[in-house]
Amino acid sequence: MSLSLLALLAVTPIFLAGVLLVGFRVPARIAMPISFIATVLTAYFGWDINMISLLASAIQGLFITFDILYIIFGAILLLNLLKYSGGISVIRKGFSDISPDRRVQVIIIVWLFGSFIEGAAGFGTPAAIVAPLLVALGFPALAAVMLGMMVQSTAVTFGAVGTPILVGIRGGLENPDLTSRLAAINMTFLDYLYVVAANSAVLHAIAGTLIPTLMIMMLTRYFGKNKSWKEGLAIFPFALFGGLCFTIPYVLTGVFLGPEFPSLLGSLVGMLIVVSAAKRGFLIPKNTWDFEAESVWPKHWFGTLDVHVDEVKEEALSLAKSWAPYVFLAGLLVISRLPQLPIKEWLSGIKVHWDDIFNTSISASSTPLYLPGTILLIVGIITVFMHKMNRTKVLMAFADSAKMLLGAGFVLMFTVPMVRIYINSGINPNDLPGMPIAMAEWVAENVGQIYPLVAPSIGALGAFIAGSNTVSNLMFGLFQFGVAEKLLMPTSIIVALQAVGAAAGNMIAIHNVVAASATVGILGKEGLVLRKTIIPTLYYLIVIGVLGMIAIHFMNWSDSLT
Repeated sequence: MSLSLLALLAVTPIFLAGVLLVGFRVPARIAMPISFIATVLTAYFGWDINMISLLASAIQGLFITFDILYIIFGAILLLNLLKYSGGISVIRKGFSDISPDRRVQVIIIVWLFGSFIEGAAGFGTPAAIVAPLLVALGFPALAAVMLGMMVQSTAVTFGAVGTPILVGIRGGLENPDLTSRLAAINMTFLDYLYVVAANSAVLHAIAGTLIPTLMIMMLTRYFGKNKSWKEGLAIFPFALFGGLCFTIPYVLTGVFLGPEFPSLLGSLVGMLIVVSAAKRGFLIPKNTWDFEAESVWPKHWFGTLDVHVDEVKEEALSLAKSWAPYVFLAGLLVISRLPQLPIKEWLSGIKVHWDDIFNTSISASSTPLYLPGTILLIVGIITVFMHKMNRTKVLMAFADSAKMLLGAGFVLMFTVPMVRIYINSGINPNDLPGMPIAMAEWVAENVGQIYPLVAPSIGALGAFIAGSNTVSNLMFGLFQFGVAEKLLMPTSIIVALQAVGAAAGNMIAIHNVVAASATVGILGKEGLVLRKTIIPTLYYLIVIGVLGMIAIHFMNWSDSLT
C-alpha cells in the first residue's frame, strides 16, 4: 500500500471528528463514538489489526479515561467544597480588591496561576482547576474553557516538572547508536536534552510572551458587549508586562538550569511581580472592563456548574484561609513531583496494571496515588476541616461533583480508546508505519527545505490525537530527528520545534477539551471551543515555524550532529 493511501486512510477518522465537531457542531457525545467506529474500521481493514488487539487498545484507553475522570472529579470537588464553605466568595472579592478588571484577572489566574499548575502537574490539570475557578468568579463557562485550554501552551513543554522533555523526548530518542555518536563529540545524552530544552525555551518565550494579550483580545472579542478586539488591545502594555514577567525567568531557567523548572519558576516570579504591580495600578487603563449582566448572556455561554455563592451562607473566612487550599494544592503537587524527593517514587510505585492484555504486547496501568486527583482529594479533606464544614455541605459538594462526571465519562470512553488505537497501530502484521507516523512521513516527503515551517505541526498533530505533549514527543521524536538528518538540518532545533509544536497542539486536543468542558458543565459545545482555540494554535505554529526557518536558513544555527 502506498504511503499516500496510508496517510489518507489515517487522516480520515480525525477529519471526520473535526467536521462533525467544528463544521456541524455535533456534540462530542455523538461525534466521538462515530469517530471511534471509523478508527476501528480503518485499523482493521487498512492496517490488518485483529479485533483482539483493537479491544486491548480500547481497554488501555479505559485505564487512561479513569485517570482523567479522577482528576476532573477532584478539581470539581475542591471547587464545590469552597463554594459551600463560602471560600469562593471571599476569593472573588480578593481578586476584585487586586483589580475588578476581568482582563487583569485573566493574566493573574489563567496565565500565571494556570502556568504554575501546569509546571507542577501537567496532563490537563490546569484547565480542570482554572476553568471552574473562573466560573466561580463570574466568567461565562464557555470563556472559562477557552482560556483554560489556551494556558496549555507556553508552560506545557516544561509541565509536570519537565516530563515532556525528560520522558517524552528522552524516551522517543534515546538509543545506543545516538548515545555513541554523542560520545564521539564529547556530549552525553543529557547534554543533548539540555540543548533541546534551551532551544524550546527560547522558541516558547518569543511566541508565548503575546499569549496573555491574545487571551484578553479573544475574551473581549467573543464575550464582550461590543465584540471588540480593541478593548483587549487597550490593556496591551500590562498584558505584555505580564507575559514578560513569566517568559524572562522562564527562558533563563530553561537555558541555564534545564527542563525541570522553567514553568514553575517563571510563573512564581511572574505572580509575585504582576500581583504587586496590579495592586498599584501599574500600566492598567483607567476604564475597567467587565462582562454584561448574566441576564443578557447567550444560552450557549452557560454551563451546568452552579456556583452562585451568594446563595450560600458564608462563614467568617479570611482571604488567606480561603486561598489556602489552592496554596496547599500547588505545594503538594510540587513536592510529589520532585525527583529529588522519595515521595514521587513511593506514590508512583503503587500501580494498578494489566500486562499483555489478552496475550498482546499492549499493557495498561494506572498510578492512582500519584495522579493529581489524589492530591486534589487530600486538599479537599484538608479544606473540610480547615473551613469547619458540616456534613450536609460536604455531602452536597460530593453529590454535585459526581453528577458532573457522567457526561464526560461517556464521551471519554470513546475518545481515549480511539487515541490508543491510533498510537498502537504501528503494531501490525504487515510492518506498516502506524497511523500518526504515516501522516507525518507523507508530510515530510512532500515539503523538503521548508520542513522547519512544518515540523511544529507534526508535534501538534501528535498532541491533538493523544492529548499529551509527552506522548506526541514519544511518538514523533525519533521521526523528527531522522527527517532533520536526512535534510542535513540541526537535529536539536527540529526536535525542539517538535516539542514546542506539541505544546501548542494541546490547545485543540479533543479529550482535553472534553475534560475541561466537563468541569464547568458545557459538554456538547466542544466544537464551539475548538473554533476559538484553533486561533491561538495557528498563531503559535506559524510563529515558531517561521522562527525555525530563520534559525536554520538565515542564522545558520547548527549542532555537531549535522
